[in-house]
Amino acid sequence: MKILGIIPARYASSRFPAKPLADLGGQSMIKRVYQQAKKCEELSQVIVATDHPIIFDHVNDFGGTVCMTSDLHPSGTDRCYEVLSKQEAKYDYVINIQGDEPFIAPQQIELLASMLDGKTELATLIKRLESQEQLLNPNLVKVIFNKHHEALYFSRSPIPYWRGKETDWVHLHHYYKHIGLYAYRTDILEKITQLKPSTLERAESLEQLRWLENGYKIKVAETSLETVGIDTPEDLEQARHYLRINHD
Repeated sequence: MKILGIIPARYASSRFPAKPLADLGGQSMIKRVYQQAKKCEELSQVIVATDHPIIFDHVNDFGGTVCMTSDLHPSGTDRCYEVLSKQEAKYDYVINIQGDEPFIAPQQIELLASMLDGKTELATLIKRLESQEQLLNPNLVKVIFNKHHEALYFSRSPIPYWRGKETDWVHLHHYYKHIGLYAYRTDILEKITQLKPSTLERAESLEQLRWLENGYKIKVAETSLETVGIDTPEDLEQARHYLRINHD
């Protein structure tokens, strides 16, 4: 399989403008993500997809491959498709690597790549939740799946609801959170970017629900590795603390 890794890196953000350029231990966040992705041998190419010349120049300066994209894309998925459409080489799959997870492990990308057999339409990763606090956190997206490891639904609410019990649900059932690393078969990527926003998507603010509502299948694989996403300046401070403890 020929797989293209794409790292969307948008400049504008209501909670954290210029986030990809934030300093983390002497390196920008986008550089750290890029370096981690390049360690994955399953990726034939890695490209940063940005909408801003400052990020474009920065990636060029550290020797990375970068593609300028429109600033009108509603999601990273749409940005990935624009990059794919500009490539002369042909790819079987695209893996969307989140630009705000500087500690993404190559093993996680490799796990996702292991599911890409030509039949898989879409794929993503999940991780078991460890506490009731995580389960109730609306910023952690939960997922349920069938016996074939195909996603049934994603939600910001705890799913499934455990009737008759008020607390300690995580001790009664295996609950999983979604890790936002996506793989798309290239023909499917083209199709899903043409879909109109769906009711469930608008309700939960989760684009993957649009794909499910339209009948596409999303395979899931479980990882035991944690991710450290950065959405706010406060998250950045926690990431710096994580870096000092785990990488110094």
